[in-house]
Formats: sequence, C-alpha cells, structure tokens
Amino acid sequence: MLTLEFMYHAFAAAGIVALLTGFIGYFLLLRREAFAGHALSHIGFAGATGAGLLGISPFAGLLVFSLFAGGLIGFIGPQLRDRDIAIGLVLSASMGLGLLFLHFYTHYATQVTSLLFGNIFAVDTVILYDLVGLSLFCLAVMLFFMRPLLFATLQPDLAETRGISLRWVSIVFLMLVACITVACVQVTGILLTFSLMIGPAAVARQWGKTIWRALMVSVFLAVFEAWSGIVASWYTDLPVSFWISFFSFVIYSISLLFFKRKISFRKYL
Repeated sequence: MLTLEFMYHAFAAAGIVALLTGFIGYFLLLRREAFAGHALSHIGFAGATGAGLLGISPFAGLLVFSLFAGGLIGFIGPQLRDRDIAIGLVLSASMGLGLLFLHFYTHYATQVTSLLFGNIFAVDTVILYDLVGLSLFCLAVMLFFMRPLLFATLQPDLAETRGISLRWVSIVFLMLVACITVACVQVTGILLTFSLMIGPAAVARQWGKTIWRALMVSVFLAVFEAWSGIVASWYTDLPVSFWISFFSFVIYSISLLFFKRKISFRKYL
C-alpha cells in the first residue's frame, strides 16, 4: 500500500483535513453552531454546480458560495431566536438551486458525485499543494483569532462590553468554517464532511478536561478516523467516506456509553 505515490498523497491530504476539522469542530460544538457547520457543508453544492454550468472550476464556485453563505449566517447573529429556521431555509434553497443547475448541465453529474462523496485517491501534487496553502492560512487565522473567539463564546456579555463585536466574531468564524469545509470536500465530500468535523469534537468535549486537551483529543481522533478509513478502504474496496463516517459513529457511540457509565458510577460513590 505504501509503495504507491497516490497513497502517500491520500494519507497526507487526509491528515491535513483531519487536523483542520478536529480543530475547528471543537469550537463549533463549543459555540453550539453544529447545525450551521452542517449547513455550510451542503450550501456550497449550489456554488459548485453553478460554476460547472458556467465552465468555471467547481472548487472555485464551492469556495465563493460557501464563504458568502458563512458570512450571511454569521451576519444573522448569534442571538437571533429564529436563526436555525433561517439557516434551514438557506440550506434548502441552496440545495434546490444546485439541483436546478445540475438539471441544465447533466454532463457535470460525474463531477458532482465526486464533490458529494469525495475521492481521496484522486488527490495529486497540485491539489495537495493547494490544500497545504489553504490549511496554513486557516490555521494562522484560527490561532490569531482564537483568543477573542473564546472570549466571545464563553462570556459573550462581558466580551461585548469590552468592545468585541459578537456579530463580527460570528462572521469571521463561520467564513473560516466555510474555508475548511471546502478543503474537506476532496476527502469526505460535501455530504460526509459533517461526520469528520463533529464526531471527534463530540468525543473530545466529553473527555477533555481543558480546552487544549480537548483540542488535542479532537485532532487525534480526526486523524485516526481519516487514516483508518483509508486503510480499511484499501483492504475492503469500499469508499473511504463510508469508513470515516462509520468509525466516527462507532467511536462516538462507545464514548457515549462509557461516559454515561462514568456518570452513573459517580452517583454511588
């Protein structure tokens, strides 16, 4: 398996994507914006199909549309009562628009399948370099932005009195999530990005006693699930995205079971 060049590309791309999703996913759960992250992983579908219809790179359309949607959702504001309704409406409208674009350009159907479900074994050197560049940019922004993000997330009222705009924090954060979602498309596809972004973070939130420890657990589990998915796909000839989502579900289920037992044991101590 490791004698083939495309497998090195697959492991490298999966590791980079897992690092990003494990890192950003924990903050999505911490801010209770999992549904927004789920929506962003689907909203870019309209941009990708629209770009294909116009003869533009689908990844360019995916990036632009996802960034716009992330900024729009962030602009709605973290304190709006009907925010989930607005996100759901934007999500359904964008998916319908994507299907409309696909209706007018049926030759794009094979590329749409790759976008929806991913194809990690098709990553070449050019895509890998692009992924590295995008990942370094996202990590740099996240590290620079993490302090005000945590402040606005954990103590929003105090942060606002200190001059931190909750709306702008939400806009920047969700646009960053959109960038990372686009980076994940080549590995897990649009439909299954959510599993790699939320599953490891959900386990880390249960077992991580501090923020940094939870982030390390989330990143480790994301990398483990991504690489295990590649290995399992190699030996079973089943899609990588299936195995990644399967491992994410199994690990979270086991963690949830032990976490509940841990709580129940404490009642009798």
